Amino acid sequence: MNKPLRRIAIFCGLLVLTLLIRGNWLQYVQAEELSTDKNNRRVAIERYASPRGNIIVGGEPITGHATTKGEFEYKRTYKDGPMWAPVTGFVSQAFGANQLESIEDGILTGNDDRLFFRNTLDMLTGKKKEGGNVVTTLNADAQKAAYNGLKKQGGKGSVVALEPSTGKILALASFPSYDPSAIAGNSDKDAEAWQKLQKKENPADPMLNRALREVYPPGSTFKVLTAAAALEEGLYKSADEKTDTPLPWVMPGTTTPLKNDGDLPCEDATLREALRVSCNTVFGKIGSDLGNDKMLEYAKKFGFTEEQFVPVRSSASVFSDDMNESQTALSSIGQFNTATTPLQMAMVTAAIANNGTLMKPYMVDELQAPSVDTIEKTDPEELSKPMSAENAQILQSMMETVVSEGTGSRAKIDGVTVGGKTGTAQHGVDNSENPYAWFISYAKGEDGSSPVAVAVIIEDDDAVRGDISGGGLAAPIAKSVMEAVVKGKQ
Repeated sequence: MNKPLRRIAIFCGLLVLTLLIRGNWLQYVQAEELSTDKNNRRVAIERYASPRGNIIVGGEPITGHATTKGEFEYKRTYKDGPMWAPVTGFVSQAFGANQLESIEDGILTGNDDRLFFRNTLDMLTGKKKEGGNVVTTLNADAQKAAYNGLKKQGGKGSVVALEPSTGKILALASFPSYDPSAIAGNSDKDAEAWQKLQKKENPADPMLNRALREVYPPGSTFKVLTAAAALEEGLYKSADEKTDTPLPWVMPGTTTPLKNDGDLPCEDATLREALRVSCNTVFGKIGSDLGNDKMLEYAKKFGFTEEQFVPVRSSASVFSDDMNESQTALSSIGQFNTATTPLQMAMVTAAIANNGTLMKPYMVDELQAPSVDTIEKTDPEELSKPMSAENAQILQSMMETVVSEGTGSRAKIDGVTVGGKTGTAQHGVDNSENPYAWFISYAKGEDGSSPVAVAVIIEDDDAVRGDISGGGLAAPIAKSVMEAVVKGKQ
């Protein structure tokens, strides 16, 4: 071979070698990066080339699919979309996904590594790939009662219901809400619907999951946590022991008396009576007497200051660590810097109802293969033990008095023992805006166990201020949710 031909052959060989190196680099080194690149159209087309698996409630799917025209063959549909949106989230050909649709995307699309062997078998047999299912812990009747109660109320708000003994989420409702089906495609109509849901266009912010992501001052519902701390620290040993509480009680370091909401019998009131009529002075003084460090310790034991993952992320609830005595007093009645998600207050209530043991909240019971074989099962997990069973039962008796003889009477259920606590939380500078109405409660069976604990909050900007109370607005919703669960257990 002459010299010029040899040079051409070497050059061509180098080109082939370069192509081989480049091909292997793309196939083995950059494969993962390219396969997940948002600009890779083939990935998006493949994603919607087969139906997604379903999200299941009570054995029935609350999701589905529809065929579409164009390069995307399928899109997601939802049954009772606005009711279930805080649980499912959305998946959209144009706008991505969130919540369960995003977190469990691998199972729902069939791309999860745990489905590899099944997908390989389907490929060999020519069967179309299928997605698996996400089976939730939700109770359809409880969710319906929660959502319809919020919708009837007409303002903004949310409801969370838990099974105290396991941590299963039974209801997770937020209002106003939205229909994920309206944004599931990639048409101009979907884009228009998306814009109308954004907070800039819609100040009510229907896509905000108020049950998990919004934090509110808990108001007097926080007094149950303060009572738990008082009992655990031995400040008071029973529900009916008189407290050392003068009236008026001036907050330490100030000349300002802490006011009660009206002319209430709060002077040296027992813990039971103080919770029944909701004495600010009694629980503010308890918080001040215990101090910031102790109150923070118990707040943390009940779940404050930590995000929760259910598996959707819930915002961390707030109890400050640098307060003086008077600030601690205000925080101990659910004001000042104290702020909480509805999930957190449901957790507090569930721990009390479960004799002092707080279970980790969760809403995915199991993940299923397309064949409905179980891939993964969630086992209940203890999160903490913020109080002893003995003191939890004392606190239960106090909360049951609130319902039987106090401000929570609208949560009574015939033949069922109910414990609860109302709350009307200040809102705005100098309490200038309408307050938030809270109610936390649990129902107890004949055997003493509790099948459900509930937290309800109502934001009603249009309500007459004097008509706003946890007992008036929120308690009836909690009652309907508890009834739905209790009837289902009978």
